[in-house]
Amino acid sequence: MSPNTENSDSPANKIYIKVYTVQNEVLVAACDAELIGKTLKEGEIEFHVSKEFYADVLGDEELLKKHLANATIANLVGHRAVKCGIEVGIIDKENVIKIAGIPHAQFALL
Repeated sequence: MSPNTENSDSPANKIYIKVYTVQNEVLVAACDAELIGKTLKEGEIEFHVSKEFYADVLGDEELLKKHLANATIANLVGHRAVKCGIEVGIIDKENVIKIAGIPHAQFALL
């Protein structure tokens, strides 16, 4: 991804997206922007939404869907990000977990 061509300060852009490519694998990590830097806690679970892992480009749902179409692996956190995964058909609603009320889903193409 090129931050210079896809990054925008538009208020409509509310999802951080980072794409990792290793050989034939494409990992798309995405989270709702307001979750960056937060730690979600529920029972024994502590899930840190780190800027280093999730934040590269600040985009919108359409940009995330574009990247998810090429994903072999995805890690999605937040209502908007998980909704995109469901809408493109890589996430089943019944496989979404919630941590402190925040949806989290993962996808791996086998």
